[in-house]
Amino acid sequence: MIAVVYSGSNYAEWRLAIRDKTIATFKTQGINPYFNDEKFITQLLNKNINLIHHAEEIKKIYFFTAGASSPERVATVSNALSAFFKNAKILVEHDILAAAIASCKERKGIVCILGSGSNAGYYDGKRVKRNNYGLGYVLADEGSANWLGRMLLKNYMYDTLPDKMVKKFEKRYEYDRRQLLDKVYRNPQPALFLSSFTEFFAENKDDEYMKNLVKTGFRSFFATYVVKIRKEEPDAPVYFVGSVAATFQDYLRETAAEFDITITNIIKEPINNLLSYYSNKN
Repeated sequence: MIAVVYSGSNYAEWRLAIRDKTIATFKTQGINPYFNDEKFITQLLNKNINLIHHAEEIKKIYFFTAGASSPERVATVSNALSAFFKNAKILVEHDILAAAIASCKERKGIVCILGSGSNAGYYDGKRVKRNNYGLGYVLADEGSANWLGRMLLKNYMYDTLPDKMVKKFEKRYEYDRRQLLDKVYRNPQPALFLSSFTEFFAENKDDEYMKNLVKTGFRSFFATYVVKIRKEEPDAPVYFVGSVAATFQDYLRETAAEFDITITNIIKEPINNLLSYYSNKN
């Protein structure tokens, strides 16, 4: 049996399978070694009945997370998984590689993530070329759910949000200014809170102000990430993965066209493509 996991900061998608037969499909809280230590991960694993039931049967685990950006952080996840899944070989990799495999398999391409966070890279069919992107929710994440939430709250508290949107926001949420600031600055994982406002954008995606805000984030994403990679790899097809890319794909394609870029494919949840890829290798 194999386990394939694609984890964002909000939640982790799990698939357990024997060859081409899926045994279990479920979600857990997200596992990101930027925010979570071995103790947290171990406690999380011990709370899931599917994992407890199949722990000894699982022989390989393919685990992808945005936080796997250094050997130390990879070790945090790998050590916790190894202690729980005692018979399994563990592979822990960055989520940009998962996006690349789900989109390209073993073909070349420019792979972009627009979900709770954002990132991009060139994939040569085996590995993602190292770059200086993926700086996280404080310094980067342009166009992501986190970025959208941040802009929404800033505009709301700066009184630059249109009156119509203010009324909808206050009807939808019962936060005052102090509560919003506490959620952002006293919450141990503020990115989770900020990314939770994506639903508000989706509910009001046809509003011109909200549309322009989303496209502003996408323009920043293309200008910061994709344009630079395209200069080095002008013939590479462009792929997107993530909930924000899928939810606002019409706006994403419109923005891409502004940069003379055609998007080959958009995948909301790469986990099923990953499962198919690794099932065929075992």
